[in-house]
Amino acid sequence: MEDKAFFTPSEVELVFTLYRRLLGLSGDTLQPADCRKLKHQLVCAAQAGALVRDNFGLNPIIKDMQTAVIIADEIGMRRASILGIMLHGCVQAGVITAEETEKMFGEDVAGIIRGLVRINRLYEKSPAIASENFRNLLLSFAEDMRVILIMIADRVNLMRQIRDTTDEEGRLRVAHEAAYLYAPLAHKLGLYKLKSELEDLSLKYTEHDIYYHIREKLNATKAARDRYIASFIAPIEEKLREAGLHFHIKGRTKSIHSIYQKMKKQKTAFEGIYDLFAIRVILDSVPEREKMECWQVYSIVTDMYQPNPKRLRDWLSVPKSNGYESLHITVLGPENTWVEVQIRTERMDAVAERGLAAHWRYKGIKGETGLDEWLTSIREALESADGDDMQMMDQFKMDLYEDEVYVFSPKGDLYKLAKGATVLDFAFHVHTNVGSRCVGARINGKNATIRQRLNSGDQVEILTSNNQTPKPGWLDIVATSRAKAKIRQALKEISSRQAAFGKETFERKLKNRKMDYEEAVTMHLIKKMGYKEVNPFFRDIADEVLDINDVMERYAAQLRYETDPLQRAAEDAPARSADSFNLRPDEEMQSRMGAGSDVLVIDQDLKGIDFTLAKCCNPIYGDDVFGFVTSGGGIKVHRTDCPNARELHSRFGYRIVKARWAGKHSGSQYEIRLRVVGNDDIGIVNNITSIISKEQHLMLRGISIDSHDGLFSGTLTVMVDDTAKLELLIKKLRTVKGVKQVNRC
Repeated sequence: MEDKAFFTPSEVELVFTLYRRLLGLSGDTLQPADCRKLKHQLVCAAQAGALVRDNFGLNPIIKDMQTAVIIADEIGMRRASILGIMLHGCVQAGVITAEETEKMFGEDVAGIIRGLVRINRLYEKSPAIASENFRNLLLSFAEDMRVILIMIADRVNLMRQIRDTTDEEGRLRVAHEAAYLYAPLAHKLGLYKLKSELEDLSLKYTEHDIYYHIREKLNATKAARDRYIASFIAPIEEKLREAGLHFHIKGRTKSIHSIYQKMKKQKTAFEGIYDLFAIRVILDSVPEREKMECWQVYSIVTDMYQPNPKRLRDWLSVPKSNGYESLHITVLGPENTWVEVQIRTERMDAVAERGLAAHWRYKGIKGETGLDEWLTSIREALESADGDDMQMMDQFKMDLYEDEVYVFSPKGDLYKLAKGATVLDFAFHVHTNVGSRCVGARINGKNATIRQRLNSGDQVEILTSNNQTPKPGWLDIVATSRAKAKIRQALKEISSRQAAFGKETFERKLKNRKMDYEEAVTMHLIKKMGYKEVNPFFRDIADEVLDINDVMERYAAQLRYETDPLQRAAEDAPARSADSFNLRPDEEMQSRMGAGSDVLVIDQDLKGIDFTLAKCCNPIYGDDVFGFVTSGGGIKVHRTDCPNARELHSRFGYRIVKARWAGKHSGSQYEIRLRVVGNDDIGIVNNITSIISKEQHLMLRGISIDSHDGLFSGTLTVMVDDTAKLELLIKKLRTVKGVKQVNRC
């Protein structure tokens, strides 16, 4: 450092000032041997021209020394961090290797240098500094958190030094980066003082007039603000002393940046911001009396000043997930001004001041799972370290981001993906069309398959082909739920297109055969052929899995069955077993009908003959009925008023059998359907179902309701014993207000 050509006269004096301060701050952690070796490396680098001034003309050695002072004084880190800051420029310039620094200064110093060099190169690689993903990428690259803390301190130092620079464009760029990148990082690590300084300086450089306007307003109102605070807390202090509490009260003023953000959010002038300050009551309490005394203070304050119940924040009963405990209330003070009062104990305040609390997640970035506990350990390690006992920091890896990877597009855009994500995941993350046509990629200039897993920092270029389409096997390749959902959607669309093509083929073949397409007939055919859904059926037609000519024959047979009621009545499969029916000679009926005539008597004693109740009319005990001998030899029982009765008698009179119910009811229940029409009034359906539920020996099996133009029509499926109970039910349903018609189907 004796090379005066490298330093201006004023810089020479500043170097020695900073050197003495660093020695004082580092205590006995920096040994004379460290200083000699460090000086030798810096002199060699300066003489070799490896260390150059930046765009603002700042001397690199002085700048690093100033950053080291911030790290030591305001964050509390010592030897390894100081040496890492001072030597990383030499390593990055190639004057010395990281391995050589490890031999001279130890593994701890070399680790910090590697992290700083790696992040500096990453930073130069991507312009996406305003991205939350970029902040997370920096964190994932820095296994040792001291690297991130050094970067924040370096940016604070740079923001302080460029106050008088003539490079206005460069200053604006640095200021924007401070606001979008470094301030959130400082917030995330609980470095609230540095975060506020970064935000205020950024506002000063980017919105000069606004910054000074707010600062002048604060200065102009400081005396009045102090008087107001004094008048506000005076009666509170008196009451708290009378209650025998041990405490002290302090106030805090919002930062200029926070005031500006609130002015923008509320669209108001400075005079419209009333919560420029908050009062904090800090109690000296033993742990077992903490909550009780905090609520005692709450009671005293709210007795004196009107509270706003909507602004009560109770983090005493249920502390925040990061351990923060406090009681916040907003009260109406003198001159009708709202004042926020925070009540906590010394212990709670100590936790908050270590960076775990008051403004964590407050008007800042949102924390991720596990961040709070991890940050607690970081802060405690920083504050409890004696001398250079910072090697414990090595155990703090970025567990928070171990489940994420960050990759770049060829244009430098940054994307965040889940750990284990493949090329195909990235392709679908970029766009569904890109993913659907993906055939591979180039990762860092090398060809890769769609199965290739990605690592943080990879630059990925997706290769596509118009002939490529999604495959079901892709679901086993991707790792992200987003890609899986998009692949399923694409496969569903392909399936729908195939089904539409199959349906078109089916309808065209029907038209060629002079047959109409009937939805009901098609659905019955599909079920008979073993399909549960329509799309697979039509898709198999499109893929020629099904023979279209065979399908046509089956459709024609089903169509004949559906359109010929006599054939359907004769051929329907049994609806229920007829073990409750019996056919026996009836002497009284035989005498009326003539010798040799039989009548079907339906009771429980039938054996050996199959009887079924026709589905077309659903006869029940008490209905007038007749029997029809089917082509299969069984007998189907119809109501005499069945819609098919006249046709059956006229065409198949020789197959008609007289029938009647046995004199005694068998105890069986029968399924009937009722058609109900009425006004679409609120509660009418509940009234109808309520009547049915109250009737004994009645059971509602199903209900279907349609509503249109103020009217509803519905079908009720009910199990009843006989016609007597059915008629009684119909009569009661007709009494429901709003019901217009009740008829048996």
